[in-house]
Amino acid sequence: MIKMIALDLDETLLNTDKTISEENATALRQLHEAGIKIVLCTGRPINAIWHYLEQLGLTTDDDYTITFNGALVIQNSTKEALAQSGLSRNDFEPLHAFAAANHYPMDVLDFDQVYPIADLTPSVYEQMLKAPMKFIPTAFADLPDQLFSKAVMATDAAILDQVVAKLTPELTKLYHVVRSQPKILEFLAADMDKAVGLGQLLTHFGWDFSDLMAFGDAENDLGMIRAAGDGVAMQNGQPAVKAAANHQTPVDNNHAGVAAYLQHVFPELLG
Repeated sequence: MIKMIALDLDETLLNTDKTISEENATALRQLHEAGIKIVLCTGRPINAIWHYLEQLGLTTDDDYTITFNGALVIQNSTKEALAQSGLSRNDFEPLHAFAAANHYPMDVLDFDQVYPIADLTPSVYEQMLKAPMKFIPTAFADLPDQLFSKAVMATDAAILDQVVAKLTPELTKLYHVVRSQPKILEFLAADMDKAVGLGQLLTHFGWDFSDLMAFGDAENDLGMIRAAGDGVAMQNGQPAVKAAANHQTPVDNNHAGVAAYLQHVFPELLG
């Protein structure tokens, strides 16, 4: 029995213009009111998606969000962490050396702010993120001694294609590398993805992955799609995601694909 629905944002729940259609919002609000947990799963911090949480009514004491691609499970109304994990500055040293040698940009994120690495090629991450987070340009050697959620490389898609082609076996062993958007490549802890955060949240409620339905379109959604009792790929999803999924939405993200699938699965709640 599905008790929790996890949703990626970009090109899944969101239209290409970064809005939630009224069809998707209405379906999710009705299921939330019926007692099903609705959990947004994103690489962004919660402050950057707060308007989506408000639109969906996910602001009660029992609502949670998976942020930083699984590294932080946060209670929505209090902003308190249920679970948190990440990497140290030393963990990013091999990635910094790789970026420096190849003239690539790099930003390192903790759970509150972003550190564009000042001794590397300038990044476009701040312009792309457009989120209420503080950006503090910092030389790599001067990064604070604390826990970080991830690093990102944000640049032209063609340059990121080169980055992916040049990644060494050492780097792919050290980090879970995911292309969350054509112009953003993310470097997480080796065992980190959205399924990790969802597993912690399911355990919190006394449930397991058989109780989960998950929607996604891109490679950073693969973990939760594979783990979920019902993994659902968007019609516009990448081939690898469709291959891993149990089902596929009948229409794409710009035609309320999430709502269309939910109408099929929960007709008694969404009639």
